[in-house]
Amino acid sequence: MKRLALTGATGFVGSAVLDEALEQGQAVRALTRREQGPREGVEWMSGTLEDAGTLARLCAGADAVVHVAGLTNAPDPADFEPANVTGTANMIAAAKVAGVRRFVFVSSLSAREPQLSAYGASKARAEALVEASGLDWTIVRPPAVYGPRDADMFELFRSAKLGVVPLPPGGATSIIHVSDLAPLLVALARHGGRQALYEPDDGREGGWAHKELAQAIGRAVGRKAVFAPHLPRGVLDLAAKADRMVRGDNAKLTADRVGYMAHPNWVARSDRRVPADVWEPRIGGEEGLRATADWYAREGWL
Repeated sequence: MKRLALTGATGFVGSAVLDEALEQGQAVRALTRREQGPREGVEWMSGTLEDAGTLARLCAGADAVVHVAGLTNAPDPADFEPANVTGTANMIAAAKVAGVRRFVFVSSLSAREPQLSAYGASKARAEALVEASGLDWTIVRPPAVYGPRDADMFELFRSAKLGVVPLPPGGATSIIHVSDLAPLLVALARHGGRQALYEPDDGREGGWAHKELAQAIGRAVGRKAVFAPHLPRGVLDLAAKADRMVRGDNAKLTADRVGYMAHPNWVARSDRRVPADVWEPRIGGEEGLRATADWYAREGWL
């Protein structure tokens, strides 16, 4: 593969993909909203997913597209449609105009249950566009992604440091370290002919029960035990309203997020496992959580 066209390259997951591609010797053309400093191996393209001209230049001469960019949280659920659905449609159109066949799309486990949230519904609609595109596509539905620089899972680490981790109603989830997810996406950009939908994880069979994950995060931040109560859906709804009142548009817990958080099963399915000849996870949960907590501490987050 000579050149990779990448969206979302300045975000949490996208920046890890950029680092991984460069480490593997790939040239990358990357979309950015803000001015970026020069970096060897990277050609920055200033623009947005709404700009057809920029997207055409992004894809021109590329061997594959990895579409990471998207909206994961918003004060107004209506914002998911243009960002996640229209933006994906625009990327598909640009890839076709440029003659790029390989298209890797980063979705979300929430797309499995689109009725639960506007976010999940937008990802499900975007997946349908990719599947109908006629391109050589692969869809990846990551579970909860964590690692250095992540601001979302950080909320759990900060709570654990204080000794209390409020949890949604009982259930289980899978997780994946961003430094495992990034090599998968780069590998899939190379492996054509795989029109498939994958749900990768850290390799833990059955995922993590919510209380198990809370205790693991507690150990990672140096707490032998944390108080981890399950909160009813109604309490989570009230907490989302309170977060909106305190943090406004920067609220992490929104009503839309509560919609899918309250679902009991966000475990990656074994029948959607990535073939071992393409990728296998390298970072176990305990190891990855501990390393992430160490990074937060070094950077002054904790």
